[in-house]
Amino acid sequence: MVIWTLAKKDLRLLVRDARAMIILLAMPLIFILVLGVSLGENFGQKSAAGLRITVLNLDAGVPRFFDRPAMLREGMSWLTIMPNHATGSAQVFTAASLASANHQTWFPHQSWSQMLLRDLNETADIRVEFVHSRAEAERLVRSGQRAAVLVLGKNFSKRIERCSFLSSGWHDHLTIAACFPQPGNPIALAMRCSFDEAQTAFPLYLHDGINPFHREGINLHSLDVEVMRDPTQETAAAIIDQVAQGSLLRVVMPWMIGRAFEKIGEPQFIDMLSNKKLDVPIFGVDLSTLLQTFPADQKKGLASGMQRSLQRLFPRYNLTAKTWAALTKEREITTDKSGKNSDYAIDGIGWLRRGGSRYQLLVPSYLVMFAFFLVLTVGWLFVAERRQGTMKRLVVAPLTKAEILIGKMLPCLFVSLFQGFFLLLAGKLVFGMNWGADPLWLLAVVSATSFAAMGLAMLVAALARTETQVAIYGTLLVLVLAGLSGCMMGDRALMPENMQQISRVTPHAWALDAYKQLLTNPRPEIETVGRACLVLTGFGAGLLGLAWGCLRLEGD
Repeated sequence: MVIWTLAKKDLRLLVRDARAMIILLAMPLIFILVLGVSLGENFGQKSAAGLRITVLNLDAGVPRFFDRPAMLREGMSWLTIMPNHATGSAQVFTAASLASANHQTWFPHQSWSQMLLRDLNETADIRVEFVHSRAEAERLVRSGQRAAVLVLGKNFSKRIERCSFLSSGWHDHLTIAACFPQPGNPIALAMRCSFDEAQTAFPLYLHDGINPFHREGINLHSLDVEVMRDPTQETAAAIIDQVAQGSLLRVVMPWMIGRAFEKIGEPQFIDMLSNKKLDVPIFGVDLSTLLQTFPADQKKGLASGMQRSLQRLFPRYNLTAKTWAALTKEREITTDKSGKNSDYAIDGIGWLRRGGSRYQLLVPSYLVMFAFFLVLTVGWLFVAERRQGTMKRLVVAPLTKAEILIGKMLPCLFVSLFQGFFLLLAGKLVFGMNWGADPLWLLAVVSATSFAAMGLAMLVAALARTETQVAIYGTLLVLVLAGLSGCMMGDRALMPENMQQISRVTPHAWALDAYKQLLTNPRPEIETVGRACLVLTGFGAGLLGLAWGCLRLEGD
């Protein structure tokens, strides 16, 4: 009863000073507000392992004819180099039928951009993030939020299809002349237009082969690929560039090797050789001339034999493969991480970034920091008691030192608890903070933190004799402990690992660890939270014991 009487008297003194109470509640909110607006986009977001590759995919894919990529192109190419009886427009349909008959299984079954993204997803420690407009990509790079953005242009799939070891593909342009030899023929003109890469109606755009390689690796421009770079983050941008180069190489090289090796096994390849002077004399006759005399079945056997012989020369590789894993005879990766891909999204809404993950760290950080600011308030209460002579009257009253200490501590503990719960409520209402999966545990953490703060406050009050000493001792302790624990930084994860361990000598660090579990972990480790609450309670009890030993009442 006597303790409660002392507590009520000091509580009335604290509440009577309305301006001080407003400042006590407003100051942490101001700090949180300023830092929440000022901090970068990535602050407070969970750090995911691996390198993030931001991709803008504008690829239009491969035009399909009868749901077969480049079917007509392939068929007409083969008719160009094969004897046949079809003429005029009938040759076009014959070409499509021939292509369908010769290619029962088409590769790839998806756009080449999807093939590239699959390779990126299957690469260890790579995360893919998507943006959906060039303006957004330019803004991210210009503002420094991303070191680089990989842009796959509209013609990316078409350019990959055109990649070839041959200088001019399979001479598709000759097919037009064979089909429509009449000058000024409107059908011929329409067909010639269909070979333009810009058209999307038919897959007839492969009039020449592209060499995608140069000294640096893949010539990105030739494949309609661009890496937007932030000039202030050259190292990070170069890493992203090299990752893109590696994936492109694994996609393009097997495609080119597989297509070229398939042609070697076709009779049409022998026809192509017979149409060129090989300068290989056999019995005084050039080999190309000799090949022209071979019947069709011998050409087929010769081509197949050449293909098998070359394959036996390179047994470690599957030369007809179209993927890197198949080419190198490695097992395909079946785990597709594309489900973990994400679209770029701003963390929070509005200029305040309300609901952003940053507030899950900022609110508890400054809640803990300002809980210990009450050290100054408690110290000044004790000094005022001594200066006004109230302490002398308490000494002669039938009160023990412990009762006086507890009576002085309780009103400040109530203020500290009110401040903690007020900041959590303001964090939810003003900043859109989430209270986590187990909000009831926040009551225990706030209470344990306030108790530890009051233990330190009682110790400072017991040692200080003047307002100046309270200001010096209290301010120094509050700022040093806040800096050492990571409260000032807003996120303890920004501290070096050894400092994170050293900071556990402070009660602040334990409180922050408990808040981090409850507010940022979708499945908080309650054991960690409970241990932190016990340690905080131990801090409070230990500091109160020191305060009791150091407290010198008037007349002692």
